[in-house]
Parts: sequence; structure tokens; C-alpha cells
Amino acid sequence: MADKADRLLNIGLRLVTLGARFLFIFFLARYLVPDAVGYYGLFTAAVGYAIYFVGLDFYVYVTREIIATPAEHRGRLVKSQILLSSVLYVATLPVALLLLERSGWPNWLMWWFVPILVLEHVNQEIYRLLIALSRQTLASFLLFIRQGSWAIAAVVMMSVLPESRRLGLVMALWVGAGILAAGGGALALLRTGMGGWRLSVDRNWIFTGVRVSLTFLIATLALRGMQTIDRYWVESLVGIEVVGAYVLFFGVASALMVFLDAGVFAFAYPDLVRQAQAGAYDTMRRRLRQMVAQILTAGAIFGASSWLLMPVLLDWIGRPFYRESLGIYPWLLAATVLNALGMVPHYALYAHRRDRSIIISHLSSIPAFAVGGWLLVPQLGVAAVPAGLCIAFSVILIWKSLAWSSLDRDTRQPDYPAVSF
Repeated sequence: MADKADRLLNIGLRLVTLGARFLFIFFLARYLVPDAVGYYGLFTAAVGYAIYFVGLDFYVYVTREIIATPAEHRGRLVKSQILLSSVLYVATLPVALLLLERSGWPNWLMWWFVPILVLEHVNQEIYRLLIALSRQTLASFLLFIRQGSWAIAAVVMMSVLPESRRLGLVMALWVGAGILAAGGGALALLRTGMGGWRLSVDRNWIFTGVRVSLTFLIATLALRGMQTIDRYWVESLVGIEVVGAYVLFFGVASALMVFLDAGVFAFAYPDLVRQAQAGAYDTMRRRLRQMVAQILTAGAIFGASSWLLMPVLLDWIGRPFYRESLGIYPWLLAATVLNALGMVPHYALYAHRRDRSIIISHLSSIPAFAVGGWLLVPQLGVAAVPAGLCIAFSVILIWKSLAWSSLDRDTRQPDYPAVSF
């Protein structure tokens, strides 16, 4: 009963966060000019991409290690990760700022980049650590603070105070919520009973983790690169205003992924790692089938309801421009569902440390996205960009599914050894 209550509370917190983000993106579209919405989309994409350079995808290594490490030594691992991130900040931030200076952004917007990047990275790492430690509800509460609370505040202020309807206010609220979440998250980690904080930094552990993470980083940059390049590709095809529409529809479609992360993935992947470690393959297969059913059910319900509500919401925004761009949305929704389905074999492979298949599938998605989108531009126009995402996520889904099917056949053999961590 306690586990069920935690799951319901976790989903409830995510739904509140999801609702706040959903309202926020529509209020942003209603009260800001499309250019400002477009710059917001480019900014969030740049922050999301830069996180991988300052984080080095090190969490991929840390997650599996911290689950298998006794509590009295976990603090040493976190301490070592903090040292690595500090070095990466020093190396990465000057290059990022130099590139942004040449990107054509307004100068005032660049000032927000570093504080938001640092806060988003720190909060994301804390969130992942709490998930790995099976503190999903606490992680979701902190996620609400850093993503939902300031979105609600922005909606209220923009509705009541016309002078607050500017992108600068959004950035200020974002930073404030990030500081609160980071403080609360750091305190929460200290209270999890981690020991080893006084031990020296484990440099050999860091170097091993960097070697593991770098291969994953290349694959992740390829995957995330598509979801950054897509907005710049849209801008090059039809201008910054359409990027605003793209961001709006992408925000709605990605709400499905937020819900699935809370109700499905956040609970499933720590269990899958433990099941792989214990050799509980039948239990693992049942969990994977359950995940597929949950994704398809949630995707169908979300897709139907959002498609029915979308015209009403766009009319409420009061900018015909968005209604004219509605054809982008089904493609983005389809890409989101395909991405979610691909996470099922992804977590199965990840739990078994079959990282090579994951990496190759991600790398293969880039040419699929570029070539597929380019070939479809004459027929679909700007919709070719999200259609290219659909092609890329289909390639990833098929590749990972085939890899997992091969591994699954091996685990059915009676002499298959248990996976050791």
C-alpha cells in the first residue's frame, strides 16, 4: 500500500508540474510576441544541450555505481563527481559564451545563460541521484519547485500585471526557483545517510567513469543534437516566428514524456537494474511488457484529448498564426510516442550494461534525421523537421528492440550467467 501511495503521490506531483508547464507555454504564447517565444525556445535548447558538456553524461556511470555501492561510501562518489563537474565548468563555459555571442541573441538574454545552466545541471544531477536511491517522490517534489512553481508564478503575474509580460521576468523566476530546488536537494541528499564525505576524491573512479561516459556522451549529443538543431532548422526554413509555434507544440507534446517519466520510467529503471543484477529475467520481461502497455495507453489518451483541446486553446491565445501552424503538432506527438517506446528496450539494455547497442542506435539517428527531413522538405515544408524526428526515433526504436531481442534469447538459455555489478 505504501508503494502504491508513493506512486500516486509521485504521479500527482508530476501532473501538477505538467499542468503548470502546460499553462505556462500557452500563456507565454498569448502574452509575448512570437519572436520572444522563439528566443525562449532557442534558449532552452541551448541550455539543455550545454548541460551535456558540463555534465559529460557522467550520471550514466554514477547511477549504476551508486546503486551497487554501500551507503557508507556513496558520499565519496558524489564528492568525486562534484570535482569533475567543477573542472568541466571552467573548461566549457568560456567556449559556450563565445559561441552564443555570435549566435545573434539579444545581449541581455546571454547574461541569464550561465546561472540557469549551472542551476539546471546541479538540480538535474540531484534529481537523478534521488531517483537512483529510490526517492522518487522527493525527486518529483523538487522537480515541481524548479519547473512548476516558477511557471505558476509567471502565469499569475502575466495575467495580473501587464508590465510583467516580458521574457526577462521569466528568466528571473527560473533562477529563483532553481536556487530553492538546489538548496532543498542538497539538504535532502545529506539526509539520505550517505557516508564517505571525508574520504579523499577517488581519481581512478573518476577516470574510469569518464571513459564510460564519453562513449555515452557522443551518443547522447547526437540524440539531443536533433532536438536542438530542429529549432534552428525551422528558423532557417521559415523564420523565428515559426520557431515560437514549434516551441509551443513541442512543449505540449513533451508533456506526455514528463508524465511517462513520473509514472513509468522513474520507478521502472532502478528496478530493472536490480532485476538484471539478480538474474530475475522473467520479472524483468513482465515489467518491460507492462511499460509498453502503459506508454501506448497514455499516448492514445493524451493524443486524443490534446488534439481535441488544441483548437480551443489556440483560439484563446488569440494569434491566428499559431492556428495556421497546427499541422506541426501531430508529427511532434508521434515523435514523442516513438521516443518513449524506444526507452523500453533502452532501459533493458542499460540494466545489462549493453551500452554499445545504445550508442550505435543514437549515432545512427543523426543521418536518419538529416536525410529524412531533407528529402521531405519539398513535400511537407516545415513539417519535414518533426517528420525527420519521427524517422530518427523509429530507427532508434527498431535498433534497440532488435538488440534487446537478441539479448533476451540469450537470457532464456539455462546456462546464461547472472549479470554482475
